[in-house]
Amino acid sequence: MKKIIFFLLMLPFFATAQEALIVQGPSGNLFLNHTAAPKESFYSIGRLYNISPKEIAPYNKLVLENGLTIGQSLKIPLKPVNFAQTNSVEKDEVAVPIYHKVEAAETLFQLSNNYNKVPVTSLKSWNKLKSDAVSPGQNMIIGYLKVKKELSAFAQQATKIPVEIREPVIVKEVTTTIAVPVAETPKTKKEEIVKKKSEPIEETKKVEAEKIKVEPVAKPSNINLSTDLKTGVFKSFFLDSGNEEKGTAGVFKSTSGWEDGKYYCLQNNAAQGAIVKITNPATGKSIYAKVLDVMPDLKQNDNLAIRISNAAADALGAGAANFECKINY
Repeated sequence: MKKIIFFLLMLPFFATAQEALIVQGPSGNLFLNHTAAPKESFYSIGRLYNISPKEIAPYNKLVLENGLTIGQSLKIPLKPVNFAQTNSVEKDEVAVPIYHKVEAAETLFQLSNNYNKVPVTSLKSWNKLKSDAVSPGQNMIIGYLKVKKELSAFAQQATKIPVEIREPVIVKEVTTTIAVPVAETPKTKKEEIVKKKSEPIEETKKVEAEKIKVEPVAKPSNINLSTDLKTGVFKSFFLDSGNEEKGTAGVFKSTSGWEDGKYYCLQNNAAQGAIVKITNPATGKSIYAKVLDVMPDLKQNDNLAIRISNAAADALGAGAANFECKINY
């Protein structure tokens, strides 16, 4: 009997996750429609669509603190943080197709103009089209919803973005980083440089990240790490989506961060697993921390914008007491 009740309660959740995502709105103001299910909140819906609840509430002209009612209709904005029309998916994210239902007389060229001028070649690649012909009622992929693998039920609908749209990004970066005069560089040297610069940029970042992990820094007697490490090893994974908060930071005790530069925090608005930048205006110092979860609903967390590990607080020059900070994510 308990299994049956649990299954019935989870039905709205699975139904939401399995529906095709149909885009709405004009170019530059695209959104998805979502109907609030039982026990859903701005925060759980934000994790589902990989966007802050502070973006969802004002976009719908609602007050975040008032919560939601069952069956309430919401518009979920599609922004760079959760919408991709290029190869911009992070390592902890997956891409879920977003569709447009083709109307009578619509063409690929019109779809391109209506959806941020996405290249027609990308539309053909995503939808496996061999010609420019489209049919009324056809569901066409016009982009991808970027969601966290471990946080969103939509992750089960994920697909790989075709490699064709990745190549221009890599080629562009390679050509802008090579600045060797042909006339002054020997042929063998030039070939060596071009070969080196042609290696995938993503692989280079991966090697650098692994290098940080396998080369732990010994803990000095006065716990004074190098300047680079004190900002935190998560810095290279930081993605600034334009969200900023100012408020009071609390501190919790942790053994992590003192030797390895892995700083952690609890925060209610940034997604779990996201990397946030924390700045102490009093010292001018900044660090990068990974969000473990939301802050527990306890009295000591009232009026706090964030709680950070004591190693992170030390790196910010704040000590163990609460302090004012700025948060970017």
